[in-house]
Formats: sequence, structure tokens, C-alpha cells
Amino acid sequence: MTEITAKLVQELREKSGAGMMDCKKALVETKGDVEAAMDFLRKKGLASAAKKSGRAASEGLVSVATAGTFAVAIELNAETDFVARNDQFQKLLNDVTDLAVKNKIQSLDALKSAKLGDKTVELTVTELVASIGENMNLRRMQALSVNSGVVASYVHNQVIPGRGKIGVLVALESTGNAEKLAALGRQLAMHIAASRPEALTTEALDKDMVARERAIHADKASKSGKPADIIEKMVDGSMRKYYEQVILMEQTFIIDGATKISAVLQNAEKDAGAPVKLAGYVRFELGEGVEKKVDDFAEEVAKMAAG
Repeated sequence: MTEITAKLVQELREKSGAGMMDCKKALVETKGDVEAAMDFLRKKGLASAAKKSGRAASEGLVSVATAGTFAVAIELNAETDFVARNDQFQKLLNDVTDLAVKNKIQSLDALKSAKLGDKTVELTVTELVASIGENMNLRRMQALSVNSGVVASYVHNQVIPGRGKIGVLVALESTGNAEKLAALGRQLAMHIAASRPEALTTEALDKDMVARERAIHADKASKSGKPADIIEKMVDGSMRKYYEQVILMEQTFIIDGATKISAVLQNAEKDAGAPVKLAGYVRFELGEGVEKKVDDFAEEVAKMAAG
């Protein structure tokens, strides 16, 4: 059994939004398993599905760039926001992003081994770490392309052009009017930045995630004391609401607050003059899923004094 420390309770509290004592009880019940404790709290109605299992804590910048029907999203991490605003750090990210777009690089490994001048990208990052004296990590990269149409982009909390805290790409496959498609793509990218969908369609959603969600709603519904057929309908209704939260095509368009994204695309076909397919999207939020080490300053000072 994992020791139920104050730090572990605090971690669960931040993830769930539940009270401290509820979090401690959940961890005791689940023998210190944070994910199981999240499920325990949700079954009790004490935690929200909207809470993410990972804490966005790393510093750095996310970049997006497009070139015709090809685009990339890249995340470069640093230990502090101070370094992320350093000219050398930003130049490196600009150079790496330009390299990826120009050469239509498809993967992070390919990007790291690509030449930036006479050195690989990976070596260039390593040398800048030595120069600045702070660790950096070219953490991830994803490419997106269409045969015809546009790949639109949007950056939220922009620090410099195309670089910020959240970067989104949206691929629209269509032979329609490019200007109309670009405008639609940017609006969809803004929606995705705010709504944080888990998948494009229901079919694309992780099957284990769906099973876990259904089990939680089934457990809650079973406590109602209603007949099995009614409970099944209750669970189905809860799952429909869940899909409306996490599936992009099922979400309500934030721009107008009324239309489903699937209908937004259908409505756009008239303006574009051709069928429009949302072929894919990328959403990078700085540091998502990476937990930052939080030092206890008072404890650190005490250790220094004792030494």
C-alpha cells in the first residue's frame, strides 16, 4: 500500500477539486492509487470528469506553423518561464519550427536527427542547455496535412508570433474557397483551444476511457434503486452527455453557443462551395501531463541553515 502523505492528498485535491478529507478518505479506500481515488470521488459525486489526470506545470513555449497544406505543432520545454522568454530559447524554437515546416518533417525523432546548420537539432538543444545552464527538452512534435484544403492554426496566450501556451492546428479537407476555409479553420481552432476535446469522433475515443466512464455512471445509477432497464437508459443518457463534452464533432460551437460542430461543417459547405471534412486536429497545451517539482522553500532554507 502506498503511504498516504499530505503531498499525495494535495495532488488528488488539485486534480479532483474535492475537499481535503474526502480526498484522504478516497486514497485510504484505494490504497493510495490516485486514479482509482479519482474514480471513487466521482462515484460519490465529489469530482468532475472535466478535471485532467495530469497537471500542466512545465514552462517553455508551444509553436505552430503552416506552409500550404502542411503544418506542425512543437513543444519546447524549459525549467522556468524566465528562460522561455530568453531570446536564445525563442530563436531555437523558431529555427526548429521553420526547419520542420520547410522539410515537412513527420515525427519528433526525425526532427531531433535533422540538421540545423552543421549540427543535429538534438545536439543544438544540448549545447544551449550548457550555455544557459538550465535544462530544456524538445518534448513533442506533430505534423498535420491535407491533400487539398487548408490547415489552419491558432495560438492562445501568444508570447511571440506563432508561439505561446496553447497551439492548435485544424485540417480541413476541401476543394472549396480557401479564404472561407481558412476563416472557418481559425474559428474551429479557437474552439478547440477552449473546449479541449479528447477525440474527433466517438469511434476515435480511447476504448478503455469509454469503458471506465460507463462503469462510473453505471455505479452511480445502480444506487437509484430503479429497474435494470431504466438504469441502462440512465447510463446511456449520461454517456451522451459525456460525448457532448469530450468529442469534437459532438461539442457545441463556442463561437455561437448553439450549433454542434458537425452542423457547423455542414453549414460551411455552402459558403465554401464544396464539401468540407474536418480531417484532423492537434492541440498542444504547454506542460500538459507533466508534473512540475514543487519545492518547499521553508524546508529548503532550514536544510541550508542546518548545513
